[in-house]
Amino acid sequence: MNSTVVTGISELTTNDEELGTLTGAALVFEGERVAWVGAAERAPQADHRVDLGGRAVLPGWVDSHTHLVFAGDRTAEFAARMAGEPYRAGGIAETVRATRAADDERLAANLRAHVAEAAAQGTTSLETKTGYGLTVEDELRAARIASIEAEEVTYLGAHLVPPDRDADDYLDLVCGPMLDTVAPYVSWCDVFCERGAFDAERSRRVLLAARERGLGLRVHGNQLEPGPGVALAVELGAASVDHCTHLTAEDVDALAGSDTVATLLPACDLSTRQPLPPARELLDAGAKVALATNCNPGSSYTSSMAFCVATAVLQLRMTVSEAVYAATRAGARALGRDRGEGALGVLRPGARADVHALDAPAASWLAYRPGVPLTHRVWKAGRRVDRSA
Repeated sequence: MNSTVVTGISELTTNDEELGTLTGAALVFEGERVAWVGAAERAPQADHRVDLGGRAVLPGWVDSHTHLVFAGDRTAEFAARMAGEPYRAGGIAETVRATRAADDERLAANLRAHVAEAAAQGTTSLETKTGYGLTVEDELRAARIASIEAEEVTYLGAHLVPPDRDADDYLDLVCGPMLDTVAPYVSWCDVFCERGAFDAERSRRVLLAARERGLGLRVHGNQLEPGPGVALAVELGAASVDHCTHLTAEDVDALAGSDTVATLLPACDLSTRQPLPPARELLDAGAKVALATNCNPGSSYTSSMAFCVATAVLQLRMTVSEAVYAATRAGARALGRDRGEGALGVLRPGARADVHALDAPAASWLAYRPGVPLTHRVWKAGRRVDRSA
């Protein structure tokens, strides 16, 4: 295998408990894995050498929550919201109509474009969901297209009850034929546990059916108001509960006492003019907190993890190190991929060589210079993936 030594690293964020954050560092990767991390003066020889000239390095972003199999846009809805209209989850139906009308090639091209856009900004691992088809045929093609272009795929047939369907009849479809059809293409199942979507009883039914088929569990919860999403996710041992905008003290305690990751989506809260999630309260209680973009055409049309990190620092009162960890290793944890060989979100021997070099001397510049594109170079599994490659 070819090896590459990367030197000239002013600050190396490893996310490893023993290695910590290093200055004057270097790292070596062989093939797809990190082979060595340490002080630059002790770096071993390699086939190729890259000198970053005093730039900071961190693991590639792990975006653990997106909705990228879609067609159309919801610009008019966004403009109305900025003019004072409240956000309503029912707008999802507009994207469902456009997605059903699009052919496979258009959906795949749109997904590829968004994945490439994210990679150019340092995202090296990305989850995406179905959920804009809501028929067996359309959910199947979404799952199949996503399985080719995205690293982690989640079944979200329980995104919304289609306007032309009875809720209980549709749930029979979601938990039966639709789930059976998409299961070979997905690793996870999600449910929108929210007023106007699926209540706790129906959400539990979806998740239990998915668990019986061997899928991991995720929950959209507590986005629009306090509700049962967090409690249900913790009860069933879901890998993550996402949004967590409206939490009670009991919700915070439940998350702190569980292995369920609270995935915060601050770009969505800004776009929908919702309150921001209580990140500081969660972290201080000992909960596991991740950050993700929720990139979708209706409520959070951004693929920028750097924007989410800057927002978390400047408005959610997270430290830079907390926000970077939340956008990398904690995101990997939400996907069950933060441990062992090939781990994501960490730079240590044996981890996957997902490397994000910043055009800045320290990771703190992500919040110090918000809105400024700082990605210098990106490797995914040891291969250049940024657009300048």
